Amino acid sequence: MNKVLIVDASSSDPRIMAGLLTKAGYDPVTAEDFDAAKEEVAKLPPGAVVVTAMQFTRGTAQELINWQRQEGLTFPTIAVVDNINAIDIIEIMRGDGAVDVIQRPAIDRQLVETVAKYARPENVVLQLDNTLIPRSSKQFKDIEKSITEIAATNANCIIFGECGMGREQIARQIYLQSSRTQKPLIMLEAGGAALVGKHAPESDRSEIYDRIEGYFREAKGGTIIVKNIQLLTFEKQSVLLHILEQEHPDVRLICTANSSLLKMVAEETFRDNLFFTLRQTSINVPPLRETTGDISDIADYLLSKYARKKQQPKKRLDASAVKALKLHPWPGNIRELKDVVLFAAFHVGGDTISESDLKFDDAQPDIAEDLTHRNPKAEKERILKAFNRAGTWNGAAKLLGISERALYKLRKKHGINSDGEIEA
Repeated sequence: MNKVLIVDASSSDPRIMAGLLTKAGYDPVTAEDFDAAKEEVAKLPPGAVVVTAMQFTRGTAQELINWQRQEGLTFPTIAVVDNINAIDIIEIMRGDGAVDVIQRPAIDRQLVETVAKYARPENVVLQLDNTLIPRSSKQFKDIEKSITEIAATNANCIIFGECGMGREQIARQIYLQSSRTQKPLIMLEAGGAALVGKHAPESDRSEIYDRIEGYFREAKGGTIIVKNIQLLTFEKQSVLLHILEQEHPDVRLICTANSSLLKMVAEETFRDNLFFTLRQTSINVPPLRETTGDISDIADYLLSKYARKKQQPKKRLDASAVKALKLHPWPGNIRELKDVVLFAAFHVGGDTISESDLKFDDAQPDIAEDLTHRNPKAEKERILKAFNRAGTWNGAAKLLGISERALYKLRKKHGINSDGEIEA
């Protein structure tokens, strides 16, 4: 629903124009003088249009256009002329002036049609909120069960999984289902600026110690969620361990991490005693390429949410689109799926999204998950599952996020022949 700013000081015409635009599906706002017009223009979203009288209180259409240009704003401006005066029309449309004009006596016939020529459909940006997207797979049902079981305790927890799989939402659900919901919840990014603060000169401890301890005081009785715990520097690891072991704060820690944390513990770049203190229990969130049965559920949820925000009928995926989505490796997981599905919903003309409407970005990073840290049985099953899904070893390598050469070595390791069978 595009915004249209109407700048006019007349007593009745702004109401008439607003009524016509509202009926046509636009969202009109009005301003009577120059200062109010500037304030409203500054708030306009992308895709908006300005409709302005040639003259209004303390300003003119040309002055408003010039001000926009000075501010770096380029909203298309349509001028309302009282009569056809060729000189005035040429002047107001000169250079980067008004994009078009309409005659005041013909507002009812010209306004909506002219605005439609310059309004651009505004894409709706959907943010994944703190709720879990409902899914029907067994893997997700197991995660929901684990959330309930862990929430009933005070155990610290690490949620393992790749970026974009809703680890933070799972952490929040543990908090929301726990007995600590009446106490504070603090969110921290392990690699972010929040863990770096100003040092208090009167303190004999480091600024990092003071900052981290301050969060524990603030969250007393509640929960701290630390995102991407693998990004903690060794110094911060030591401070966190000291606070947990020496001060025993009444705070539950829920952390998110990717698989590199296990490698860091093995290589002693992450303190193992801190790791086991934080991982009193854990949840493993499989990537989207391993839970392809959830793709239709997630896409349908996103399309429903998009339709509500756009105030339009919900679009649907046809069989070809669902198949294409299930064969994509999804290194960006649900976050990437959201972008692909909503891009298609925004651009497709009808109410059905087909495979040809889906745009996958080939510029993708390597999938971060390290196959070498899986147990052999799970690794073998994952290779066979990828081959069965893709139908070719080239496609299987893409689904696994590794090169064909690396996959060939893994096949030899597990005795998997070119037909996807286990050799004796």
